[in-house]
Amino acid sequence: MKQYDKLVRDRIPQIIREDGRSCRTRTLGQEEYLSRLEDKLREELDEYLQSGSMEELADLCEVIRAVAAARGSSIGEVEAIRARKARERGGFAERILLIDVDG
Repeated sequence: MKQYDKLVRDRIPQIIREDGRSCRTRTLGQEEYLSRLEDKLREELDEYLQSGSMEELADLCEVIRAVAAARGSSIGEVEAIRARKARERGGFAERILLIDVDG
């Protein structure tokens, strides 16, 4: 038996059973859920940084959506904040590296 002890996508237990295997799961309380989501966020970021894969970037986006929802927000609110900050401070399209500031 292989141990995982990590947050997984909702359909993973069903996929495991459909493959003829069995698994044990439990439903997390809100506090532990947020903690496990943060672990998952780090995991997905590390996987993206290692691979540069759009699949891993998509996984990272999915976890971000879940974090927003778990904190009583939505990806729409996160997007609105992102858009406001982009209007006020710009994005990253111009690839500017700040070297130093005098004073």
